[in-house]
Order: sequence, then structure tokens, then C-alpha cells
Amino acid sequence: MRADQPKARSRYKMESIVRNGHDKVSTAFKKPAVAVSHLREGIALLLSRWNGLQMAVQNEWGGHDSLQKSHQLVLDIFSWFSQSKGPLYIEDLETLLHETLLLSFNTEIEDGSIEEV
Repeated sequence: MRADQPKARSRYKMESIVRNGHDKVSTAFKKPAVAVSHLREGIALLLSRWNGLQMAVQNEWGGHDSLQKSHQLVLDIFSWFSQSKGPLYIEDLETLLHETLLLSFNTEIEDGSIEEV
């Protein structure tokens, strides 16, 4: 490491990530595995407490694979945070949530909970 490199950069390392058992591989600068794990767990915990999504899963509004669709939403949100190269806008996350609920679960959420999430 050169002396003129910032110290924070040394905490990052190049690594390949295989997600969800599929052969999609992404190489990028990643934070330590613990932080990545905590972010993914936090997203899953937050979505597990979202009544609108949980109703859609429990009532299988997205079909018999509604639970798997909710797990995919966790991965999609995690990817949105971790793979984005540009600035992140809250409106884009709200759109992702709205479109997923509509397209995957045939659910239109109008109670303001998307914005709360």
C-alpha cells in the first residue's frame, strides 16, 4: 500500500460474490463480510415487520411462492444499496417497493407504509 492512499480504502478488498446459489457473479469493492451480513439481515428484519408485505405473503397474494418472492425482495433491496455506482434516491427505492408489491404480489399499497419502509 502506498503512503498516499487513504487508510479507509485498506479496509476494503476485491472479492467475487455469488448470490443466492445462482451463477451471477459480481466483482466490486465490498465492505467486510460482517457489515454486508448485517445490512442484509437488517433489510430482512425491516421487511418482516412490514404488515402490508407480510399480509401478501401469508395470504399468498403472489402465488404459492410468495415467501420466496419476499426473500427475493430482500436481495433486490440489498443489491440496490450495494451495487449502485451512482447516488441513491429514496424515490427509486419507493418505486422498487411499489413495483414489486404490484407485480409480484398483485398488491397495491396505499396506506403510506411504502414511504415509511
